[in-house]
Amino acid sequence: MTGHTAISAEEAADRLAIRELVDAYAFCADTRDAEGQKALFTDETRFLVYMAGEGSEATDDLRGRESLTPVFENLNTYEVTMHFNGQSTVALDDDRAAGETYCLAHHVSSDDGERKLMIAAIRYQDTFVKTDGTWRFAERRLYVRWTETRTLG
Repeated sequence: MTGHTAISAEEAADRLAIRELVDAYAFCADTRDAEGQKALFTDETRFLVYMAGEGSEATDDLRGRESLTPVFENLNTYEVTMHFNGQSTVALDDDRAAGETYCLAHHVSSDDGERKLMIAAIRYQDTFVKTDGTWRFAERRLYVRWTETRTLG
């Protein structure tokens, strides 16, 4: 068993704020709040998507907050989504941090009257920055680990 060291109140607050940022991203996705979702990123953010997972070429390499609009608005093609964030790690370095979060993203759609559920296992690698007391995504890398599609009854 590994030991656990005590952390300062400021570090605890930063860790909580970063987790709330990660969870706010999922909440905005599920409530279709594209503007709120974009506000979680820095103006000069970078967002990369790897649909074939780690070791593949990025399928999307977006730069700047406004470039995120079509990605987040694309969620409107689904009837409903539900993102479940799992374990996460964060390494703090003053007003910067790096982290990873695992997520199961559920997407429901209809095709010719048949409802389908697509589940994507996602691993996010993030770089965070704190400006004016607020943590935001400076870079987010989305790696799709696997997907599964099934018919809903």
